[in-house]
Amino acid sequence: MMANCSVQSLSGLQHLAETRRFKAWFLDQFGVLHDGKKPYPGAILTLEKLAMTGSKMVILSNSSRRASATIEKLKSLGFDPSLFVGAITSGELTHQYLQRRDDSWFAALGRSCIHMTWSDRGAISLEGLDLQVVENVGEAEFILAHGTEALGHPSGNAIPKKLEDLEKILEQCAAKKIPMVVANPDYVTVEARALRVMPGALATKYEKLGGEVKWMGKPDKIIYKAAMAMAGVDVSDSIAVGDSLHHDIKGANAAGIQSAFITGGIHATELGLDSFGEAADLSSVQALSSKYDAYPSYVLPAFTW
Repeated sequence: MMANCSVQSLSGLQHLAETRRFKAWFLDQFGVLHDGKKPYPGAILTLEKLAMTGSKMVILSNSSRRASATIEKLKSLGFDPSLFVGAITSGELTHQYLQRRDDSWFAALGRSCIHMTWSDRGAISLEGLDLQVVENVGEAEFILAHGTEALGHPSGNAIPKKLEDLEKILEQCAAKKIPMVVANPDYVTVEARALRVMPGALATKYEKLGGEVKWMGKPDKIIYKAAMAMAGVDVSDSIAVGDSLHHDIKGANAAGIQSAFITGGIHATELGLDSFGEAADLSSVQALSSKYDAYPSYVLPAFTW
């Protein structure tokens, strides 16, 4: 774990990138590359410059959806998919582990599940996983949490549910002591200036009820190991860039890799930042790092060159 005093403040990535110290860059997307609607100023140019140094870039995202959907989203926003080695999402990892079952924990899960998914955002397909979705907790062997808006039905449809209804189902599941797989560890996300509750919030609730949870994305090191395997690098060659201390930076710390914290993302308000590219006070960054027990190697206002 890196100590607070080791953090280095940067105005952009040029100097660090041109040292060629890191062969692979693991990039968060929302809050780093784009805001969900458009790329951040300088983000596309910075990716192109990084590529010119020979760096391999992998998108790391806490998203319930498959990696291909993430690449398509980036393409629609004007990013060149060929700049990336690929993308690893928490949803992709979940799908692969449920499909392969070559991990002892997943091998023991069983096939019948309570499926918590999306309705407005579009339900998540379980095609190819050989799972049986059930409504009755008594028949379920585990919970699969992709979303927070609906309950999967055996017919394949998604039945819209209030968050409170899903939490009541969790109480029944906890009493039965069945495990949960959470395909998106985020707690909330910002959509149209409103906060939407994400599956990580359900997983936290389940842990408080005494339930066992398998977290499939950041900050668990499982997603960083997958990224290193995809890029063909080891710990010393890797750096993660993200705007969430709890997910991106804490995850990098757990994986033993260096990290760069973008202060203009989800922590901007906490750091007293009003405008894009505004530099944060280093002592404020260090205080926030201590609060989240997550320590970046580098700090910079935005993903710029």
